Amino acid sequence: MKEGSGVLMMAVVSPSAAAAAAAYSSPAMVVPTPSPFSFSVASTRWSSSRPSIRMSGLFCRAMVLVFSFASSLALAATIYSFVVTTLVFVYSAYQLFKGVTDIAYRGIFISDRTSDYVSFVLDQLAGYLLLSCSSVTALAIHHEEVEAKNTSMMKAAMVCVCMSFVAFFITAASAILSGYKLSKRIMW
Repeated sequence: MKEGSGVLMMAVVSPSAAAAAAAYSSPAMVVPTPSPFSFSVASTRWSSSRPSIRMSGLFCRAMVLVFSFASSLALAATIYSFVVTTLVFVYSAYQLFKGVTDIAYRGIFISDRTSDYVSFVLDQLAGYLLLSCSSVTALAIHHEEVEAKNTSMMKAAMVCVCMSFVAFFITAASAILSGYKLSKRIMW
C-alpha cells in the first residue's frame, strides 16, 4: 500500500506473476546447453575441456594449411595435385579463420550445429582427396624414375608426396576431432 497526495493506492500481484518476476530478475540464470561444444548466450564461461579441444583443432587446421600450401608449391606442374592441395589449403584457411574468430569474439561465425556437420563431411572429403592426390603423384614419381630421369621434377614430386601425406595425417586428426564433436552433439 502506498499513500500519496491524500489517495491510498494498493497493488495486487498474483503469486505466479511474483514468481515469474523473481525468475527474470535473478542475476545468474544458468541454462544448461545440450553439448559442451555449443555456445550458450546465458552462459559466457567456457568449460574446462573446451579450450583444449578448440586449440588442438586450431593447431591441426594450421598445420594442414602449412603442409598443403607447401605441397601445392612443390609440385605446381601436376594439375590434379595442384588443384587438390589448393582446395585443401583454402578449406583449411577458412576453418582456421572460423576457429580464430570463434575464440577471439566468443561468438559464432556460423551455427555450431551446422559447423559440426559440415566440418565432419568436408574433413573426410579433404582427407580422401589428399590421399588420392598423393597416390597419383607417387605414380608420377615412379613413371619419371623409370622413363625420363628428370631429377628436379622427381625431387619436387617427392616433396609434394611427403607434404601431402603429412597434411593427410593431420587432416585425419582433424576429422577425428570433428567426429568426436559431432558424436557429442548427437548423443546429447
